[in-house]
Parts: sequence; C-alpha cells; structure tokens
Amino acid sequence: MDSMVMLDLFASAGFTVGVAHANFQLRGSESDDDEEFIRELCQRRNISFYSNRFATTEYAKLNHLSIQMAARELRYAWFNALLETEKYSCLATAHHLNDSIETVLLNWVHGGASDSLLGIPVKNNRTIRPLLFASRTALEEYASERKLSWREDASNQTDAYGRNFLRHHVVPRLKELNPSLETTFQKGLDRLRAGQTLEKLAINQLRKEYMTDDDKKVIIRKEVIEAIHFHPFILWHLIRDYHFTPAVCEEIIRSISEQPGKRFLSPTHQLVIDRTTLIITPHDNLWKPVEIAGHQSKASIGPWEMTIESSTTFEFPNSNEVAVLDNDRIRFPITWRIWKPGDFFYPLGMEHKKKVSDFLIDNKVPLSDKPHVTVLESAGHIIWVVGYRIDNRFKVTASTKRMLQFTVTPFFV
Repeated sequence: MDSMVMLDLFASAGFTVGVAHANFQLRGSESDDDEEFIRELCQRRNISFYSNRFATTEYAKLNHLSIQMAARELRYAWFNALLETEKYSCLATAHHLNDSIETVLLNWVHGGASDSLLGIPVKNNRTIRPLLFASRTALEEYASERKLSWREDASNQTDAYGRNFLRHHVVPRLKELNPSLETTFQKGLDRLRAGQTLEKLAINQLRKEYMTDDDKKVIIRKEVIEAIHFHPFILWHLIRDYHFTPAVCEEIIRSISEQPGKRFLSPTHQLVIDRTTLIITPHDNLWKPVEIAGHQSKASIGPWEMTIESSTTFEFPNSNEVAVLDNDRIRFPITWRIWKPGDFFYPLGMEHKKKVSDFLIDNKVPLSDKPHVTVLESAGHIIWVVGYRIDNRFKVTASTKRMLQFTVTPFFV
C-alpha cells in the first residue's frame, strides 16, 4: 500500500519515474501474481517497469544469512545497478513514519547507539524516503480517497520477524497509552536530533580542552576522565574517528589505571595508555602484505590475528570471521593484504566475477572502513574477502577431502 501511494504521488506530480520490482520467490504463485500486478499497472500508466527474480532461499543458505538480510543484499545490489544502467538520479523507498518508529524501537531493544535512535534518515546518499512525514493511517486514508489498488504480502501478518512483532503487539499497546503516538514520536525525534547537535558541541569542547592533535599523534590527557563522570561511550565519541569500537573503549577504561604501556588497535590506529595520557598514532606500517606458508597456524595484519587449521570434519560457520575452504584448491604461500582497485573475485553463490569495490558498495561497507578491508590471495586468486565473503571457486563441495579453516579476531597487546 505504501509503495502504491508513493508511486501515485510521484506520477501525479509529473516526475519521470521507473518501478523496480524484486521477486524473491518466497511465496510461490503469490510472488508471481505480485509481479504481474505491478507490471500491468505500469503498462496502463506508461511507467517504465523493471523486474528481477532471485533465488533468495539458496542465496541465504550459501552466505549464512537470514532470509531478510539475503533479500536486502540482493535487492539493493540490483537497485544500485539500475541507477547506473538506466541513468536514474535517486532510489525512492516508501518508508513512512511508523517504519521509523519500529526501527527506533528495534535499535533500542538491541542496545543501539544514540545515532540509531534518530529514526530512518530522509536521505542516505542516493536513496530518498519522501514519505517519512506521513503515518500509516494517513497513507491508508490517501489510498482510500484515490481508490488505489494494492496487494498484501502475507508475511506481513506473521510474527516471525521482530519488526512485525512490534507492529502487531507493541505499537498498538503504546497507542493505548498515547493515541497520538506518531505525532508525539515525530516531535521526540526532532528533539533527539537537537540533542545530538548539543552532544556534538559538548564532545568538540572536550576535544578542545583535553586533546592535542598533530600530524603524527593524538594525545588525550587522563584528566578528562576525572573531570566528568566518564563513561566508555564518551571515550568512544572522542576517538570514534580513529575507528575504535565501543567494546574496545570499554576495555580501555577498565585498563586505565593499570601499568602503563597497554596497547589497543583499531583498523587504522593504535592507542597506548601512558602514565598521564592516552596516545593515539596511525599504524599504516602494520598493514604491509603478509605471506603465509603452508605450515603456519597464525598470522597477523593491522589489528587482526588469523588462525589457520586443517581438518576433514569442520562444521560450517555462522560467523563472517570464519571461512572454511577446500584445502586442495589452495596453493601456498598465500598472501594476506589490503584489497586494491581492480581486485575481483567470484562471491560465494555466484558464477560470475565481481569487483571487490562493487561488492563493498553493495554490502554498504562504510567509506571509513573500505581502505582497511583485507583479502586472502592464493596464486593470484582472491579466496576470501576477509570478514565478508569467500570465493565460490574455493568453497567446500561433496568432493572435498581436506578443509582449511581461517578465523580472524581482533587482538590487544
């Protein structure tokens, strides 16, 4: 319904638009009927129509993803490709105010940082969400007035997904407490965004008073920890630009009064606890390519350590930090290095090659993280984009006799 409202608004306003329909083939004939319904509508209104059918279940199994995450990866990779090939300026999705409420509640339940409690952004690069001002009720009223037709996805009625549980059980109870929940929530989000502005001002003031920065190092005086009730999350705000995680910041605070010299690593920097200061320096020299011989069981690059084990009985991992490959397809020595432009591989589940740069875009890897994504390379072939996806040519098959398991973990010194 929300997508049909958005399409009607765009068409009525005279915009040149196309419709992209992803058929995930999860509901048999219902999925096919949805596709045909949209195709006929676009033909009647002379709107460009694009459709794609995905083997979603197979893709999810191959890549150890939930059905939701698999569908998201597949559709956004295709959407982004359409933007380029068909020369569209934006991708518009029909998220509305209630979607934003559900997103905030989900992030809050899972302990999200303050940024994640601000709702869905109106614009994110080339993706726009023009309906975020409107509640689901407002969209229903518009659809009724315009006599719009739409099809309901049966999966929206189940409680199998966390978002649906919130939609069917939590939000209605909240509306019993506050019938104007959507309006109040929108005002609350506006206030949170204002609070975020003040938060940034406060963090900048702390940086100004307690941090010094030059081309070679950043120094934070430990006095800042005594000056305020210092939570690890505040430290994270101070040093997040150097790619330290909240978990590492918790470990730093726990170690602050121990013997000086303890070192913590992010993908780009190291932090050393000194007697009266915290000292942050780049560690690009730690990212030099590492050659791994056939007999090695450990290797390290940047802030990462890798263990290598050989076996005939590994179970398939559920973690992106673990890869199990066919031992007999790998040629040693192998190289662990930063990816570079022009690199390509065959992502698990795909029979065609893909540039690593395009793969990172499709998987929404932040710009700040891309320079430090690493790959494992054997005889000139990438066998694993470390932490993301193995190469389809090196996967374990029914004929595999020996396997190699690679596991990466961050380390502290």
